Amino acid sequence: MEYKISSKLRIVAIVMIVLGLLGVVAGFNSAYSVTEDNISEVLAAEHHDGHGHGDAHAADAHGHHGHDDAHADHHGEDAAHGKLTHHEEHALHQIHNRPYSALYVGAFFFFMIALGVLAFYAIQYAAQAGWSPVLFRVMEGITSYVLPGGLIVLAIAFVADSHIFIWLKEGVTVEGHENYDKLVAGKSGWLNKTGFFVRGIIFLAGWSLYRFFSRKFSIAQDSADDNRNFKKNFRISAAFLVFYIYTESMMSWDWIMSVDPHWFSTLFGWYVFASMLVSGITVIAMITIYLKSKGLLEFVNDSHIHDLAKFMFGISVFWTYLWFSQFMLIWYSNIPEEVTYFVTRIEHYKLPFFGMLAMNFIFPLLLLMNSDYKRINWFVVMAGIVILCGHYLDVFNWIMPATVIERWYIGLPEIGSILLFGGLFLLVVFTALSKAPLLAKGNPFMKESEHFHY
Repeated sequence: MEYKISSKLRIVAIVMIVLGLLGVVAGFNSAYSVTEDNISEVLAAEHHDGHGHGDAHAADAHGHHGHDDAHADHHGEDAAHGKLTHHEEHALHQIHNRPYSALYVGAFFFFMIALGVLAFYAIQYAAQAGWSPVLFRVMEGITSYVLPGGLIVLAIAFVADSHIFIWLKEGVTVEGHENYDKLVAGKSGWLNKTGFFVRGIIFLAGWSLYRFFSRKFSIAQDSADDNRNFKKNFRISAAFLVFYIYTESMMSWDWIMSVDPHWFSTLFGWYVFASMLVSGITVIAMITIYLKSKGLLEFVNDSHIHDLAKFMFGISVFWTYLWFSQFMLIWYSNIPEEVTYFVTRIEHYKLPFFGMLAMNFIFPLLLLMNSDYKRINWFVVMAGIVILCGHYLDVFNWIMPATVIERWYIGLPEIGSILLFGGLFLLVVFTALSKAPLLAKGNPFMKESEHFHY
């Protein structure tokens, strides 16, 4: 059976994109309405109104109360000469960084869903799984977003420049310059603009080539009279997984961890992988349930949904294991250059930091532990919404504390970015789903998959 994207869904996606664009533009306008000329008035108004995150608006993110007091005369002198104080300059940078960061968070979140599905799809082929071939076309549809989503992430990184990545700031590697950072300069062999984008293009090219050829062989297998195309898919999937596990780790260092270039974690690549994998599996389940509700995917039964929910549950526990391992070891060692990562998040991001932990572990644990609940579609969708919101906050916690520090909240830039990239994701994915039959009938494990029962 073939699927044709409905005009209603297309309109919803386009409306989301338009509303998202308006929100993003409004976010940039709001941020850049704050200038050197009026930053002091903005900070005074914030202080007077008393609305902030903790008491952070009244002070700098790194305890600059004392810094400001110690240099009060210097700041007074700067103000007298029309210069910005250190605190004002710092606050202005945070305000201007926010719309870029919100855009980057939204773009990476939807991209990582597609990349997580690509890894899961390759695992199914390499393992020669018998339960999942009925879901292959859904997975292929979602992975169509890998290339456009990745290019968008790189484009935002290019435009945002030092608004997100401080190692791109002018003079940061030049000894004697006011922006010189000895630690970042020591990493400049890896953290440089040319290397960043060359690596990014190599990553995307490899992921996209695998997706292209795997999809090609999958569709060709439908009309083949032997299993030659399936065997090709098996071989390239096994090879791709080796390429993927290296490039995904390097991507996580470049695209995420380098926003905090003074901090590092040897576990971070696995942690990002777990987040993208559980998000991807959750979207597979939700799109499968949606298509089945439209009278399509009649060959998908509740045992398939049960297995997807089982993966949602299992990978959520795996994610928690990695989160706790990273947190516990860094917190226990109490090494300043490592523990500062969590200090900033616990001090200024209590709600998204601990809320994310509850949504990504406690809720999936409680909602999906019971085997019977994994077969109830609306229950799986409800759990999926919580998991996706939790992993959006996970990405939010990766980026925002390094770029806007205490000046965060969920407003127009964040909601606009979610709508913009969410609408684009829906449009790309459901358009791809309409390009081929929803059943990969030539797969040699199809009969086993159609009659799968747990």
